[in-house]
Amino acid sequence: MGGLAFDAVTQAEVVDRVRAELRRGRGGRIVTPNVDILRQTRRSPESRDHVTAGDLVVADGAPLVWASRLAGSALPERVAGSDLIWSLSRAAAEDGRRVFLLGGAPGGDRATAARAADRLIATLPGLHVVGACSPPMGFDADPAVLRSLVDDMVSARPDVVFVGLGFPKQERVIARLAGALPRAWFLGCGAAVDFVAGNRRRAPRWMQRGGLEWLHRLAAEPRRMFTRYMVHDAPVAAGLLLSSGMHGLRRGGRPATRD
Repeated sequence: MGGLAFDAVTQAEVVDRVRAELRRGRGGRIVTPNVDILRQTRRSPESRDHVTAGDLVVADGAPLVWASRLAGSALPERVAGSDLIWSLSRAAAEDGRRVFLLGGAPGGDRATAARAADRLIATLPGLHVVGACSPPMGFDADPAVLRSLVDDMVSARPDVVFVGLGFPKQERVIARLAGALPRAWFLGCGAAVDFVAGNRRRAPRWMQRGGLEWLHRLAAEPRRMFTRYMVHDAPVAAGLLLSSGMHGLRRGGRPATRD
């Protein structure tokens, strides 16, 4: 869709794949494009390269799932980074795997990543969090700071790394870290670290299921999100749905559905 290839997998299948690959000693990257990321890949070859470098590319956006159904090649479900941070952590707790959190706002009595780690540990007994870091703004442009982060992470030896820095910054950092940790799995998860820490409130379940999570974020942060959602992303989503519907009609089939 939109020139990007997606893996037609459920959240449970993503977790199973990661667990199986970890048992084999192989790492990888999970990329979770939404409409905004799709828009960026059309404008930036670098952004497109970050997505295509993913070992698993899953749709974190209801319009992408709707478009796949209109086109006659239905993705099984939305697979959001904000859900995967929980399901992968649950699997890590069950398997005795080591988790590292990177992202969220620094400062205060306790940085965002550390608060998120506390909540994950409290909710998932047995989870082994080996590091939690909310780096300062601009850290990725400072070679010394980035090198120190890589060294710290190598020493921590995580199996799963959650990187919540926003696209494409988090993918740039993941590309740097993955070379030093070839057996770890990385998830670029955007605002998920903030959600887990409680810095931001995620949309109610009914809004998530109805594809209205964007509306909740717009209401919560209108100044920051209006231009993104209403000016930049809405035309892309409308165009994607229209082109997918036309593609489905040309194929002569009905829109794909799931029982």
